[in-house]
Amino acid sequence: MDIIRIILSILLPPLGVFLQVGLGLHFWINIVLTLFGYIPGIIHAIYIIAKK
Repeated sequence: MDIIRIILSILLPPLGVFLQVGLGLHFWINIVLTLFGYIPGIIHAIYIIAKK
């Protein structure tokens, strides 16, 4: 299941974080990072998924 989340995180970073943690603080941080730049959103999303 983590492989699917990582693929979704590359396509749409907030979706991967949402599937991992729901509508928590990390989801909103990822939204802001993705708005500032696509790459920081991807890095944060993969970090959140790999941390579990």
